[in-house]
Amino acid sequence: MADDDILDVDVAVCGAGPVGLALAAFLAQRGVAGSRIALVDGKSLGQAITDPRSIALSWGSVQLLEEVRAWPLPATPIHEIHVSRRGQLGRSLMDRSEHALPALGYVARYGDVVDALARACDRAGVRTLRPARVASFDEGPDSVRLLLDDGRHVDARVAVQAEGGVFGQQEGKARQRDYGQTAIIARVSVSEPVPHRAFERFTDEGPLALLPQDGGDGHGYALVWCMRPERALDVQLLDDAGFLAQLGDAFGTRLGRFTASSPRVAFPLGLNAEARATSRTVAIGNAAQTLHPVAGQGLNLGLRDAAVLARQLARGAAPAAIAAFMAARAQDRRLTIALTDTMARIFAGRGPLQPLLGMSLAALDAVKPARLLLAELMMFGRR
Repeated sequence: MADDDILDVDVAVCGAGPVGLALAAFLAQRGVAGSRIALVDGKSLGQAITDPRSIALSWGSVQLLEEVRAWPLPATPIHEIHVSRRGQLGRSLMDRSEHALPALGYVARYGDVVDALARACDRAGVRTLRPARVASFDEGPDSVRLLLDDGRHVDARVAVQAEGGVFGQQEGKARQRDYGQTAIIARVSVSEPVPHRAFERFTDEGPLALLPQDGGDGHGYALVWCMRPERALDVQLLDDAGFLAQLGDAFGTRLGRFTASSPRVAFPLGLNAEARATSRTVAIGNAAQTLHPVAGQGLNLGLRDAAVLARQLARGAAPAAIAAFMAARAQDRRLTIALTDTMARIFAGRGPLQPLLGMSLAALDAVKPARLLLAELMMFGRR
């Protein structure tokens, strides 16, 4: 093979979702030439930016997006987060005013985040190879050769795996837990919205989250409803009226009636985490840790991965940079995984512990330092 048939770069990023795109943009922002960065993704950009899924961006993530001029973008601010346990007394309310911030976070379309980050990468001249998938890796002492499914080759000093997929499609990692839950995702409308307030409601089967997302009528919410897989199958078969009625029974009347729903999507939930790295390869985002969606921490943790890895690789795409990244990210990853895993498990079920857990939310609301600490962990991670 002639040398001119091989693309030579410093960093190859496999996966051009928000985390992979953010890594490329951070690298360029920190001085790595765009021509020395390659992004490889199996989807066309058009497919990615039309993805209607909703994602929650913490305030810390918004600050990271601002660094690479990928913010502002269309998004609905969250001013308050209301946390409760169905059937139990006690709740906690987190408010932006306690942190002197314009918002605790924002709700945006996946496609809009991808579009903003792709524009940042384009401005920096990042090399983008799509649609293309990595067929094989061949790691040597000084570089990694990627063979793409279209026959092209990429030689990189470091290769980053940023394409994780969802739990049900992944190979098992060192730490794995099947929560026995399925998430039903949709956009729903209500009759009595509370502007800019997000809800996290724990039920016997799993958490139910409603995130404010303005669709033009001010009545819209992004729904993530977690339940047992067998029930999810039944719920998916319901017509809209039946679905909205069961959703109302599960959530209650804090937002009045549920009046409309988009088409629903369902996927299984689990924890699948392993801090994978070799001398020349490293995994970030969902490729390193797939989390339960409770508290919306998965993407935000991945963006922090991308920011720290870019800082290290900008000093030199070498094994020492990967080792420094792994050390720097260990505590935040460990704490965020433990937080979401614990919340997903202990608030589900009908055991005798549940009334105490409901009371713990009231205690959290009463003890301001604890509430502030939890909110800051959710917004910024372990710093």
